[in-house]
Amino acid sequence: QKGSSQVAPVHIVNDESADKTNLGFIHAFVAAISVIIVSELGDKTFFIAAIMAMRYNRLTVLAGAMLALGLMTCLSVLFGYATTVIPRVYTYYVSTALFAIFGIRMLREGLKMSPDEGQEELEEVQAEIKKKDEELQRTKLLNGPGDVESGPGPTIPQKKWLHFISPIFVQAFTLTFLAEWGDRSQLTTIVLAAREDPYGVAVGGTVGHCLCTGLAVIGGRMIAQKISVRTVTIIGGIVFLAFAFSALFISPDSGF
Repeated sequence: QKGSSQVAPVHIVNDESADKTNLGFIHAFVAAISVIIVSELGDKTFFIAAIMAMRYNRLTVLAGAMLALGLMTCLSVLFGYATTVIPRVYTYYVSTALFAIFGIRMLREGLKMSPDEGQEELEEVQAEIKKKDEELQRTKLLNGPGDVESGPGPTIPQKKWLHFISPIFVQAFTLTFLAEWGDRSQLTTIVLAAREDPYGVAVGGTVGHCLCTGLAVIGGRMIAQKISVRTVTIIGGIVFLAFAFSALFISPDSGF
């Protein structure tokens, strides 16, 4: 009888633990995807994907950009998770303070922006890609006419594989990775991973990047010109502040 009376509580604890884990994953997923979307729309990486997709094969550009963003998201989550060796109560309130700082800064930037803000960054990305194009053309001249990006030709299985490791793929990967390093979305991913479920942050961040980059690749310059960077920045500031204020109602030991 003693043995049977001890089994039920253990089963209940496991159920509660599973529910808490599920809630933690969902909360982290929603937080990551919303933060990434408001950080990336109209950002430099968005413009890189949009402009390159107008010039080259969209699938190649999307593959290169997403590999860079996926790798950066995983690295950021690892950096954030590494801070969990510090007691959660400290990382939770430090991350809350950082969200508040990011939010206030984004609101100030957004309110100071002109409605057509973002054109300078768009032009900067265009100039950067043009420079890379010139380097690529010089490489093509040195390598001869057998380049895999040189227009239509007979379909050869080997070239299908080479298509994804072409200079365009490398260019999309390199430009995106370098633009993302030290960017606001990378920093916020690290902060989120320090206070939320790391798996939820990784999945949510990757999905958020997929949505933004996919939109950039499909819509190209039209979407880049229609997006109001000022509006997105102000909304982003509100979202960041909302996560900061949530700390007033959620305990650090609540599991999410």
